[in-house]
Amino acid sequence: MRIHLTSVFVDDQEKAARFYTDVLGFVKKHDISMGEGGDRWLTVVSPEDPDGPELLLEPSGHPAVQPYKTALVEDGIPATAFAVSDVQAEFERLRELGVFFTQEPLEMGPVTTAVLDDTCGNLIQIEHMKQSEPTS
Repeated sequence: MRIHLTSVFVDDQEKAARFYTDVLGFVKKHDISMGEGGDRWLTVVSPEDPDGPELLLEPSGHPAVQPYKTALVEDGIPATAFAVSDVQAEFERLRELGVFFTQEPLEMGPVTTAVLDDTCGNLIQIEHMKQSEPTS
């Protein structure tokens, strides 16, 4: 078993598509109209793993979504996390692009994290886990 698809609820799919591709650097995998309502089956993937897990930029239309998203943001809880090779470098790159961070890079033992606002109603964590040293 492997992870194939996960999602984040977004307030505006077009805005989310621009942010997740132009700013974060993902690439569109699928962009399929879902009918007259204007919603789309819109997924992005890492350019480093185009056949890997897809992130669905899912419309926030269901009544339960907004209270859920609001509670997560108010409590500072990221909706999901993305791995990066260097949190500090990615933080600086994204900050130069105008991305707002709710948490600057923070080292917590073997993991370094930072949390950003995706402009679509979510907090997103970027993280890097240090390789553990082999024990003898």
